[in-house]
Amino acid sequence: MTKAPHYLLPDWPVMTSIHAATTLRTGGVSAVPFASLNLAFHVGDNPSHVAQNRTMIKNALELPAEPCWLQQTHSNAVIEAPTSVPGSQADASYTQQANVVCVVMTADCLPLLIRAEDGSCIAAIHAGWRGLHAGIISNTLLAMPKKKYQVWLGPALGAQCFEVGADVYGAFTAKSSTNQQAFKAQAQANGKWLADIYLLARLELAQLGIAEADIYGGGLCTMTDAGRFYSYRREAQTGRMATLIWRSA
Repeated sequence: MTKAPHYLLPDWPVMTSIHAATTLRTGGVSAVPFASLNLAFHVGDNPSHVAQNRTMIKNALELPAEPCWLQQTHSNAVIEAPTSVPGSQADASYTQQANVVCVVMTADCLPLLIRAEDGSCIAAIHAGWRGLHAGIISNTLLAMPKKKYQVWLGPALGAQCFEVGADVYGAFTAKSSTNQQAFKAQAQANGKWLADIYLLARLELAQLGIAEADIYGGGLCTMTDAGRFYSYRREAQTGRMATLIWRSA
């Protein structure tokens, strides 16, 4: 992972036409409990602080346009940016146009970035367990042109921290028996499981024909790295990071 001030750059092969980043929680103006680079208006932060933070990250990343912010609902809905209405209810967006910024916000859920190997199409996906189970990754790739794609998995809740109930375990294993390998029973006899959301995403990507060699990232934990990442599970009331991707002409 390449470090840069207040954001991370994906550790996938460099492509000069594709630009991407995940913001950190540092370097903004929001006060506790949103300290400090919160980019979400819907969490209760001072709206003027959020606006300032968005301007700061737009300038820092030299974005070519305002990102296509979504109203995320943990669904499997995908939109094509920027043809849809700003603030559309969806959990992924894709585009083949230059200078269009696809973006998702997270604070434990898994952000995925997708790019065609030839750089012609890109996407950003918000994958919480509900959206992941509902097929948000599949829906996004099916909406995009048939090409060879590369995927980056951004910061999310780590496998040692993501405790889920038997209902979540049952839902995923009923969907596919291969998902069993992404769950580990808790030592305590409490009916809880530890889920590996990174592995669940990798398994679905494999079923969609994405080679393991074309999947990058994974392994960061939002809950245990309080200095860099927001975590809803750790703090409940907190900010959101943004994961963005765009292509130049």
